[in-house]
Amino acid sequence: MLGGGASFGAVQVGMLGALERAGIYPDMVVGTSVGALNGAMLAASPRDAVRRLEETWTQLQRRDVLPTNLLSVLWRLTQSASHVVDSVGIEHIASGALRARDFAELRLPFAAVTLDLGTGRPRVLDHGSLLPALLASAAIPGLFPPVTVEGNVLVDGGSVANVPISQALDRGARSLVVLDCAVPSPDSDTDNVGEIIARVTSIQQRIQVETVLPAATAQVPVLYLAGPPARHAAPFDFDQTSALIRDATVAASAQLAALQIHGPGLYGDPFARYGAAGDCQSVLVPSGKDGEDLADTV
Repeated sequence: MLGGGASFGAVQVGMLGALERAGIYPDMVVGTSVGALNGAMLAASPRDAVRRLEETWTQLQRRDVLPTNLLSVLWRLTQSASHVVDSVGIEHIASGALRARDFAELRLPFAAVTLDLGTGRPRVLDHGSLLPALLASAAIPGLFPPVTVEGNVLVDGGSVANVPISQALDRGARSLVVLDCAVPSPDSDTDNVGEIIARVTSIQQRIQVETVLPAATAQVPVLYLAGPPARHAAPFDFDQTSALIRDATVAASAQLAALQIHGPGLYGDPFARYGAAGDCQSVLVPSGKDGEDLADTV
């Protein structure tokens, strides 16, 4: 499963690189927000996805996603009450990177998680045209426009399932590899509105994980891949992409080298990246590796 995280989605490229080197490939992919964009590329071409993702991510700049000046934002506000930024940038990136236009063209089963504004519940998209599903899953409310799919008005699924653990289990996953791209901040200062919003979002996402993990780990092995160390970075700062990929590769590779699976349970600490150690027991051991049982759902 690939979680959401805007420009921190670069972390997932490093994690996927570590999994590839360990010979671990998924049988199914589920993603939310930027995790859906990365996940679709993985599902389209599992064996060369890391190379293609790295090429895409290292070329990205902020202006490719967001407008470069305040006037364009103000103009958008006069034209629409639903969003301040058009999604044409994301659409261009996704269209250029993807080799598939429909879910049926993907090599692996894939699902994108969104939030249905009508029901207030997660809506999982797994058939039909691929691009609208990806735009919906990445449509951060208020920032990007909602997307209507089959009569349902959909936005970014991060507020209800940023890490889509339950959705993967519902689809029959027998093991889970979680690519959570949250990157901890070196400090918890809240000196401005951006830092406050980021901190509240991090807390909300941690609570989501705490809520769904116990049921999941009781049923299947859940490998929560280690992320990069804390750093000062903004969600739409693409200047640190290469460093995030490198650091995530190192951290996940070290974890996989020490990994041994002993049935259902939690493997790794999902809460360190949210600025707090978790109460769930880690079952990492210092020798051996058995990745075969984890090649189910990313």
